[in-house]
This record gives sequence, C-alpha cells and structure tokens, in this order.
Amino acid sequence: MMMGKPGTAAAEIRFGTSGWRGVVADEFTLERARIVLAAIAAYMKETGEADRGVLVAHDPRFMAEEFSRDAAELFTGLGIDAYLAEIPTPTPTVSYLLIEKGLGGAVNFTASHNPPQYQGIKYSPSWGGPALPESTGRIEELAAGYLRSGLPGSETARGKLTVIDPVPAYLGRLAEIVDGRKIAASGIRIVYDAIHGAGAGFLDRFLLEAGCRLEVLRPERDVMFGGGPPEPSEDRLRELSKRTKSTGALGLSTDGDADRYGVIGQEGEFYQPNAVLGLLAHYLLVDRGFDGDLARSVATTTLLDRIAAAHGRRCHETPVGFKYIGRMIAEGALALGGEESAGMSIRGHVPEKDGIIACLLVAEMSAATGKTLAALKADLDSRYGPRFTRRVNLTLDEGLMSRLKEVMADPPMEVDGRKAEELSSLDGAKWTFDGGDWVLLRLSGTEPVARLYVETGEPEALEQLERTFRGWITGDR
Repeated sequence: MMMGKPGTAAAEIRFGTSGWRGVVADEFTLERARIVLAAIAAYMKETGEADRGVLVAHDPRFMAEEFSRDAAELFTGLGIDAYLAEIPTPTPTVSYLLIEKGLGGAVNFTASHNPPQYQGIKYSPSWGGPALPESTGRIEELAAGYLRSGLPGSETARGKLTVIDPVPAYLGRLAEIVDGRKIAASGIRIVYDAIHGAGAGFLDRFLLEAGCRLEVLRPERDVMFGGGPPEPSEDRLRELSKRTKSTGALGLSTDGDADRYGVIGQEGEFYQPNAVLGLLAHYLLVDRGFDGDLARSVATTTLLDRIAAAHGRRCHETPVGFKYIGRMIAEGALALGGEESAGMSIRGHVPEKDGIIACLLVAEMSAATGKTLAALKADLDSRYGPRFTRRVNLTLDEGLMSRLKEVMADPPMEVDGRKAEELSSLDGAKWTFDGGDWVLLRLSGTEPVARLYVETGEPEALEQLERTFRGWITGDR
C-alpha cells in the first residue's frame, strides 16, 4: 500500500454522532479513508493502545471488503497487529469481539442505516463503545495534519495480520443473555427482515440453532439494499408487516450494520422505537429482575423516567449520541439505555447499540409472557400512562436557519402562548410543559434542517403542540 502526500482531498474530515461518513467517490474515497485510519493509528499509539492490536470489520456495502482489507494492511504497515473479520459483521459484534479479545481498538466500515451511496468508518476505543468527543476531536486534528503533509511512512517492523470468524464468540454471548430455548418452546412464529444487512447470518442463525420457527426476508447481499436505505423504519418494513399480519408472526428487523432494530407486532403494526424501549425496560426490571438505572438521550421518551421512578430507579438524560449511554453501560450503571433512533443495549452487554439483542429480547418477552405485543403495550399504557411521540425534520432556508441559531443561543421560556415549566439546553432546546409534555428542537450542524421532537400524553395534544412549534419555526402560523 502506497504512503505519501494526498492529492486533492483537502476538505476537512469531521466525525458525527457515530463515526465519519460520506458519499462514496465524493467525500469518502480510499485516499481519505487512509487518512482517517492513519489518524486512528496515531491516536492509538498516543494513548498506548496500539500494542494491543486493532479489529477491522465491514458491513455488506459497496467495496466494503476492499476498504477493510486495505485498512488492515495500513495498520500492519504502521506496526499494529490487525484482526480482520472475514465476513460482513454487525457493529455490536465488533464491540463484543473488541472487548473479548482485549484489543486496543476497532474500526468498522459501515454507514449504518444511511442510503446505499454512503460509506463510513466507526472507531471504537478499547472499552468497546463509540468514541467520545475527546477521542474523535484528537483524531480530527491528526487527520487534518495528514491532509496537509501526507500520510506517514511504513514502520520497519510490520504488525501481524490475522483473519477471524466473528460469528461463534458473539452468538455464544447472545446465548448467555437470551433464552433461545424458551422462545422455541413457546411455539412463537418469527419473521426476520435483514434488509440485506450485516444481521443476516447472526440473528437468524441464533434463532434457527435454538429451534425457533423462523422465516427470513432479504438475507442475501445487495449493495443497493433493495433500492433504499437499510433502515428498519415503518415504510421500509411494509413487506414484513404484510407477512406478520397474514401469519400472526412476530416481525423483527435490523439495519445495515445491525445496531438498530425494527419491530412489527403480530397484527402487522409497527412499534415505534420509544415503545419498544418502554416494553423492554419494564420486562427487564420486572420479569428479568435486572439491577441498575435506565438512561435515555434528551430526544427519547420520558416513559423511561416513569418506569424507572415506579421501581425506585433513576433515569439519566444524555445528549444525543449513544456514546454517552454506552459509557454508563461499560461502567455497569444501567439495566438498559436507549435512544429514540432505535438504539439500545443492556447491563452486562456491549456498550454499543445492539439491534440484534433488542430483537431477541422482544421475542423472549413475548414468548415468556405468552402475550402479543399489542397486549403487552396495553398493559404498559395502563400501568404507566400512554405516551405519543413524533419526530419531524424541517428544511429551512438560510435566513430562517440563521434566525433560529440566534434564538437557540437564548431560547424563550414561552413559544406562541405555551409557557414551559422547564427549559433545558443539554442538547438543543427542550421545553417541558405541565403534565410532562415536551418539545425538543435541535439544529443540524451540517445542513439547513431543524429536527423537532414532540411527546404528549394525548394524540390530540401531540398534533397541537407540533403545529405550535412548527409554525413558530417556519413563520407559517
């Protein structure tokens, strides 16, 4: 692999909430990927983690194998032992193997749920979760230096390259957490939609080896993901919904790198990630007897707060980004932590989003209780009160975006006659109203978009609160 000065790739490299991503052959090129990887290698050497080796993995995206093989050669050329996953590997599996092998870090080539034209690099330090801002900030600084001066030369002493099978160890860990035999013995039918992602060969293999009744949709590799993003959202799971409705099966799905989940009930209804988090939090605390608190991002349902309080626990609120929750899981503080964007993990498991464990626990919950998700959700609403949530992306022009940035620097307590009881600036601006209804407004740092999150206890109130804030943001009252 050639080292030396970069060509025209001069634009800044910035990490988002979960790694660095870009459109292939535009922002994301082999040259720029090498710059990011060299910066990660330098950071690992600075922190003393390089001597423990690095795991390199990829999801099923276009050229993913080529990117990961090149990365492994780059690390070994810089004197770092590299362990290369031989097949597309879920992000939570990468996290588990990183910890289980005691390595110094991991990189995974994935753009998660983003459209097919994207590729990305997720970096995880030795503790197994997504890198925190202090780590990615330093990596950005190092990458900026390589953009200016070129890549470092190879070391005299090369690292060793080892190809590994990522499946057995991770499936063994799942078997320690999830009772597959209980799921099989219940006779529950399951349909799993892999959306051509990395979950294929992991989630389905676990259920099949446990003896479960399983049908699998879209397990084969397709770098175009069937013509859309590999996201387990309601509109991308319509075929799964049809299959569950016609067969009475439970529908499960994971995204491109299997760190996010999608759940369809036995009657074909899509369950919002917030609802799934509530169901699993109650199940783990009450039925499974898990110790620890709960945690959620600022944009996630406060149903988790109600569940935590009812059982003498605390619910911690974090900025958006699973890295903050992951750190608490790594420290053993949580029974469950989750985000409204379909990310969660649990006590004693990986400090990273795991869509596979979420799906399997949903199956175990339905099997253990003998209830459909509709019945479980009715029980949950009766016990803690219903919550209705919505997320809206609002495209803004430059003038309105500029105005909102000024407003967000000092947000008002009252918006169009609605006065908040509490105003938080943990991440964006969050207004909490009498009765627990709330609104969160966050501005994108990369595009003219406002992200509006709304939660209420009544569906009519949800519509009204959304209209109030949408009108205030856009000026269309």
